[in-house]
Amino acid sequence: MSLTDNYRLNLIQWYPGHIAKAEKALKEQLKRVDVVLEVRDLRIPLATRHPKVDEWVGSKTRVLVLNRVDMILPQLRSLWTEWFKRQGEMPYFTNAQQGQGVAAVAKAAQAAGVEINKRRSERGMLPRPVRAVVIGFPNVGKSALINRLLGRRVVESAARPGVTRQLRWVRISDQLELLDAPGVIPARLDNQDAALKLAICDDIGEASYDNQLVASALVDVLKEIQASTDLLSNSPWYSRYEFDPSSLTGEAYLHALAEHRYKGDVERTARQLLTDFRKGFLGSIPLELPPNSRIDNS
Repeated sequence: MSLTDNYRLNLIQWYPGHIAKAEKALKEQLKRVDVVLEVRDLRIPLATRHPKVDEWVGSKTRVLVLNRVDMILPQLRSLWTEWFKRQGEMPYFTNAQQGQGVAAVAKAAQAAGVEINKRRSERGMLPRPVRAVVIGFPNVGKSALINRLLGRRVVESAARPGVTRQLRWVRISDQLELLDAPGVIPARLDNQDAALKLAICDDIGEASYDNQLVASALVDVLKEIQASTDLLSNSPWYSRYEFDPSSLTGEAYLHALAEHRYKGDVERTARQLLTDFRKGFLGSIPLELPPNSRIDNS
């Protein structure tokens, strides 16, 4: 059953004007780019794959960056590595806020420049820095990655979608230039299960969804994850709130938790649930598992 079948969710759609404008500019700049760094949220690496990325990349080198590696368990990282390799891709795992894995991403991007400058040399041309673009959904960690690659803060980075609004070239070194692009999102989100995951992870504008409906859905999503894996053998709800939802629907749990902890304030409870998940206070919990995989937490 679809996650959204359980709720009368308002259609989650978000395509603000700055994103439409940035996508048009991005398509123009892609002509100048040698390498595409595609950043995804490792909690939802399938939901944060833009459907047009293959078209945009074309024959260029792509480096797949799965950010927020600190928010999932090591067993799951190994399974995603195996799954992506079967799809013909080599993922790079990062925690861009702390700098983990960033050096390997830089090395992969610069490696693509070796061939480019070899061809330039054969034509009697001087070498030039590799031109890379960082693309991905809003709030997946693109600006944090660029700041770590540069070693200092040059682009604004914040834990909310829509901070970067214009394209900007940043010189990382003599070997690498990066184009920081605003988060891009499909003009229409046809997969509403994926849209729901974007809302839960704060990878889409808050104006596009109802906190109470999304928080209720979060409880049901985590219960489904718990049922299909051993990752959540210790109830994240009980350890955080001393109140377990085992026998309740997500919606019923939200209202019961509001009475239990927050004086009946359902909206406050919904926001707290979403914040606790987003900050990792419920544990290292993914919303997606590699297709056809089962994980034993042993």
